[in-house]
Amino acid sequence: MSLFRSLVFTSVLVGLIVGTVVTLAQFLGTTPLILAAEVYETGETAESHDPGAAAGATHDHDAGVAHDHDAAAATEAHDHHSADAWAPADGIERTAYTLAANILTAIGFALVLNGLMQISGRHSDWRSGLIWGLCGFVVVMLAPGFGLHPELPGTPAAPLFERQVWWVGTALSTAAGLALLFFQRKPWAAAVAIVLIALPHVIGAPVPPEGEQALAPEAMSHRFVVIATLTSLLFWALLGSLSGHLRRRFEA
Repeated sequence: MSLFRSLVFTSVLVGLIVGTVVTLAQFLGTTPLILAAEVYETGETAESHDPGAAAGATHDHDAGVAHDHDAAAATEAHDHHSADAWAPADGIERTAYTLAANILTAIGFALVLNGLMQISGRHSDWRSGLIWGLCGFVVVMLAPGFGLHPELPGTPAAPLFERQVWWVGTALSTAAGLALLFFQRKPWAAAVAIVLIALPHVIGAPVPPEGEQALAPEAMSHRFVVIATLTSLLFWALLGSLSGHLRRRFEA
């Protein structure tokens, strides 16, 4: 029971820290781009879209946390915008919901990561935790991102269910491949791992309908992909290194 309490306490503490840091990173990086893209999506003028009131806003398109909010959902939220749909008010309310979502997401991923580290039976410190975190980044963000990159509001996309299936399959396949590489250091395992990691990309991600154009400028979309990817890297690096460090302290 003490082991379980230690795992939960570590995960909650890590989630609180990581969720707060990533929310700040989103506030400075991806949120301004999302707000700007929403202007293109809704057809509002720059004057009617008050950036000051919405400075604390966020959007489910931010794949920094995946992802979210998982990586599949991170590229989907704009599919079903409607004028009547409820949304938190811009400003403090929206920022508070974002912070809560990021903390809960971080706690959930920390529980999974700490559980896997415990099952592996290997020594824990911030370095080993960082490696685990980087593997999480590859599984949840980097590998799926080659086919389904983070999207701004107003970006054409394939049907939601098809993207979700491809994202989940890619994440599971990549995780299995990495596990073989790390825990079965044999030629056959390396060969199978390469096949598993490459298979979803050989199949290919679902593509949006032909003829549809993104509403936001291409340069803005490219910048969003870069910043969202870096935000996700920060999320997983912190999640892993803090988990490893705290686990070592509790073990001691």
